[in-house]
Amino acid sequence: MTLDLFFEDFRVATLREGSAGIELAYDPAWLARPNAFPISLSMPLVAEAYGAEKILPWLANLLPESHLSEIGQLIGVSPQDVIGLIRRMGRDTAGAISIGAPRGDCNESRIVGGEAQLERIIEELPHRPFLVGDEGVSMSLAGAQEKLGVVLVDGEIAIPLNGSASTHILKPDIRRLPGSVQNEAFCLTLARLVGLDAARVTTGVAGARSYLLVERFDRQMTPHGVGRIHQEDLAQTLGVFPKDKYEFGSMGEKIGPGLRQLFNAVAERISPGARLSLLDDLIFNVAVGNSDAHAKNYAILIGAGGTTKLAPIYDVLSGLVWPRVTKLLPQAINSQRDPANLQGADWQALAKEIGLSPARTVKRVEAICGLVKKHADEALGIVASMPAGGHPIMEQACHEAKKRGRRLLRQLAGSSITKGDNLTEDDGGVTMDAESN
Repeated sequence: MTLDLFFEDFRVATLREGSAGIELAYDPAWLARPNAFPISLSMPLVAEAYGAEKILPWLANLLPESHLSEIGQLIGVSPQDVIGLIRRMGRDTAGAISIGAPRGDCNESRIVGGEAQLERIIEELPHRPFLVGDEGVSMSLAGAQEKLGVVLVDGEIAIPLNGSASTHILKPDIRRLPGSVQNEAFCLTLARLVGLDAARVTTGVAGARSYLLVERFDRQMTPHGVGRIHQEDLAQTLGVFPKDKYEFGSMGEKIGPGLRQLFNAVAERISPGARLSLLDDLIFNVAVGNSDAHAKNYAILIGAGGTTKLAPIYDVLSGLVWPRVTKLLPQAINSQRDPANLQGADWQALAKEIGLSPARTVKRVEAICGLVKKHADEALGIVASMPAGGHPIMEQACHEAKKRGRRLLRQLAGSSITKGDNLTEDDGGVTMDAESN
């Protein structure tokens, strides 16, 4: 069995499965291109083939983590058959690679046809994830939440067909988590107001359902239509399977990457200075109570020639507003998982562990928490004016973010701050001089 991987119309690599197992080899013509990039930073551009230990984690992280049994039944593939699933679902995935065939007509899509039809599609997603089985539809998005890749055509929502790229991710409201749409819209809007690079969002309504519409940062408009930008999440670059995306398991046992591994990956794959952007994202996640900021919810953008940068922050919700959602940190900060006990000394210890200045790190926590408090009400008003309107959960998320910000600032008391550190706030954003080890 062979399976080709493409960027646009260029063959990038070929996946082969035989008696010796699975291997992936880059196409010689791709290796010769001056602007070639690797499909994963864990698989650099070399002539030698890679084996299953490198390939399978990368592929598995392109697939959803839920509804695989339903998907398998609909397309006649075992849920454990990663290769078989990605062969059927891999034309439009996270990043720039099309699996199985070139991108095709980049402008081919099917208009949904109104609010009632969109509501029906949303209602069907638990039983037909990603509209699997529909003629011409081949897409996959990672994660546990129901979602759908869509494209906007003259302002109308459409389903991309035959390898065409989606431009947005539609995330329906989660019934077991009321107000999830407004919660995530609030958190990501607040992140932008604080000065972070964050995914752009709006909301919408389809009958009795609401949804979040997230603009994909791995897509861009070109003279020829929608272009793809490559990316991979930190689980992929670290070679971690989706089941190990959290640092800790359900019994508190360590199973996945901690902060040192995440920061080291960013320093090695991008630059030492990129640790500061990741630190901003971490602090913000702690401040708003996002307990789901696992390794798959941080990503790296990979450009022509293998240039890299940290992707915008995404998938941020406040877990403080729902009683049955954990409040523990997804990764320990100096062995501390309960934010209620997080002290300045813990942030300083983290800084030493990841090679940053302890004093400047504490000042960064102070600055971002202050900006969260400053802009929370503004974010609330912006989201309330979006098509889906406001929600009491969003108002609670706003209240909890300000409360958490105040508490984190109190808990910093006693930290030793070095005078003269260069930390500034400019137009609501936070900047700090980068440093090297």
